Amino acid sequence: MDVKIAKEVFEKFPGYRRGLVIAYEIDNSRTAPDLIKELREAEEHLRKSLKPETFISEPKISVWREAYRAIGIKPGDFRPSMDALVRRVLKNDPLPSINPVVDLGNLESIRHIVPIGAHAIDVLKGDMELRLASGSEIFEAFGSEISENPNPGEIIFVEGKTVLTRRWTWRQAKHTLVLPSSSAVEFNIDAMSIVSDAEVEEICEDIGRLVIRNCGGKIKTGILSQSEPSLSM
Repeated sequence: MDVKIAKEVFEKFPGYRRGLVIAYEIDNSRTAPDLIKELREAEEHLRKSLKPETFISEPKISVWREAYRAIGIKPGDFRPSMDALVRRVLKNDPLPSINPVVDLGNLESIRHIVPIGAHAIDVLKGDMELRLASGSEIFEAFGSEISENPNPGEIIFVEGKTVLTRRWTWRQAKHTLVLPSSSAVEFNIDAMSIVSDAEVEEICEDIGRLVIRNCGGKIKTGILSQSEPSLSM
């Protein structure tokens, strides 16, 4: 099984990279009070660092809003995932604790202000790819029984014709929803050129360490880029 990024994505955004953390043989049903404590501490640090009225001018947020506009997505209507998390935290609304994998992804996302998504891969049968949509793919959002098609040209993350994430980093499907029973997961760490390779590597290492500490298992990491657009899992 491979994970890859289509060349058309890099043609639009040549400095884009996607860090990957693959975790196998994990136990995501554990309780993790220390992780929740770290999440609350990161929320408090974020509130001290950013203000609700000016946070969208933070470079790591504004670069994603500009990228969304460049591909015809209104960021006020469809927010990059970390934009939505930061906005919630700055409203003094604590992020809910879901399970260790989801919690640690949210923790690293608000620590570094980058989009991070996690997918259960023990339910997959094919390769995963970030590519432009034809418009014929199928997406079912978590909590919905209604299928929809992405817009042609939209950046989507897919397994074959099944959409796993719409609008690049906006919303994930229920197909790869991470549950307490998930035993293998894949994390995507999305980075524009404003984020250094060293920071992407640091985030991958931190996620791997947090997974081992809170869920056990085995870890594989990598970074997809224009020069290395695929990784075998």
